[in-house]
Amino acid sequence: MQQETIVLGGGCFWCTEAVFRRLRGVTSVQSGYTGGHIKHPTYEAVLGGNTGHVEVIKIEYDPDQIAFEEILHIFFTSHDPTTLNRQGNDVGVQYRSAIFYTTPRQQAKAQHYIDVLNHHGYTKPIVTTVEPLEVFYPAEEYHKNYYETHANAPYCELVIAPKVKKVQEKFPTLIKKDES
Repeated sequence: MQQETIVLGGGCFWCTEAVFRRLRGVTSVQSGYTGGHIKHPTYEAVLGGNTGHVEVIKIEYDPDQIAFEEILHIFFTSHDPTTLNRQGNDVGVQYRSAIFYTTPRQQAKAQHYIDVLNHHGYTKPIVTTVEPLEVFYPAEEYHKNYYETHANAPYCELVIAPKVKKVQEKFPTLIKKDES
């Protein structure tokens, strides 16, 4: 099995992790930080908005089970790629929409996908950046599987659950059988 890695920033990493860990072919999802100017940032530092880091998820997947284009489709469906440095009430550079590619093919496909959306999919321009992944810093352990361990928390019920439901309803064939 040939694994590929992509790193995505689409707002709060609790939301994106909850969405992508349910997909068939996705073998690993890890919350973390990238794109900033300090080494080994903490959640508190990133939350302050002064490190330049983005809350991201690192996805490892089997391209024989889920195509990169399917990952992009879910990514752009599960967040608003037209709002600069914001997803809902989460505001700041740490919540920006970004794709951190690990191969030239991913870079080309991601940019092409954005170009198509800009011409045929959205009335407002896509602000998602496409950047090379330089370094990924894993988030603190208490962020792992946040949605599953805090499902009754208001943020999970009001923000994460609707995103998960939307993806499950829109992409039923891509959901792992034990998640549907």
